[in-house]
Amino acid sequence: MHLRPIVAASLRDALTFWLPVACAGCGALDVELCDGCRGALVPVPVRRPLAPGLSVTSAIAFEGAAARVIRALKEEGRTPLARALAPALRALLSGIPADALVTTVPSTRAAMRRRGFRPVELILRRAGHRDRRLVRLRRTPRDQRGLDRDARRRNVGGAFFARAVDGRPVVLVDDVVTTGATLREVARVLTEAGATRVIAVTLAHTPRRGGFGGEPEVIDT
Repeated sequence: MHLRPIVAASLRDALTFWLPVACAGCGALDVELCDGCRGALVPVPVRRPLAPGLSVTSAIAFEGAAARVIRALKEEGRTPLARALAPALRALLSGIPADALVTTVPSTRAAMRRRGFRPVELILRRAGHRDRRLVRLRRTPRDQRGLDRDARRRNVGGAFFARAVDGRPVVLVDDVVTTGATLREVARVLTEAGATRVIAVTLAHTPRRGGFGGEPEVIDT
């Protein structure tokens, strides 16, 4: 049994008991997430092309209160926030093919040791879906933060491998898409493993220029 995740969870629980609760989005006291910041998590789905035959659909923009809530979950270990984030992801997964396998972009071992949990997998579970863990890391890529589009592509090239999919569509889930380099690479290995189609979905997208193959399309809900 790995003790580090257990110790990390215990420390988070202790801090929650002794320190005042503050809204993850705006800092308002005595509430985990205020109504105003919860409103920032209402999905406004956007679809962007990533590569021929591959696009990504994202539920919310990674900015403002929404970005702060996601960071609070990932970097501060505020795991109850996964329940507030789950409805946005659930909305995107409501129409997936009945025979599709759902999987996530895997966390690195270092990230898992640091956090004690997998944020994307936790949100996915709160959204009512199970991660089939079809993808594994062949090697650990560098942290993508601070890298440009080409450097990100080189960084993740050859970093993943996938289990056999046996002619099924796969829904690939991640937390935030920036340039799409990781999603493209994971989609590639899933296709090589036998996926008939890869449907990329992320909780959030960075509303910035570059990295994508075309203009975003806002999807009616």
